Amino acid sequence: QVQLVESGGGLVQTGGSLRLSCAASGRTGSSYAMGWFRQAPGKERELIAAISWSGGSKYYADSVKGRFTISKNTKNTVYLQMNSLKPEDTAVYYCAAAPWGRLEANESDYWGQGTQVTVSS
Repeated sequence: QVQLVESGGGLVQTGGSLRLSCAASGRTGSSYAMGWFRQAPGKERELIAAISWSGGSKYYADSVKGRFTISKNTKNTVYLQMNSLKPEDTAVYYCAAAPWGRLEANESDYWGQGTQVTVSS
């Protein structure tokens, strides 16, 4: 089992920044990649960023490329730095852990509880 605990969501104005954190514990390891998904009202959940356990490989959805940065420290915490936020970034953001291929398939083995990000115009 892997436990994921998120923090860092909130309300921000257009153009602002937020940083999300996800602390992973339990049976973590190199077989898992970490990712951030988001789900906006009326839309499907989508993978927006992922990082391999070593940190050597990263993925970004086109919608966030150049604005969001995913990183990981040595204590099993994954971050999502979100800059130049737009109203269309408003969604519930979920941390996820799974083998890389499952994340790419928009699936995950483990999920965080979700944190709301609201960007006002």
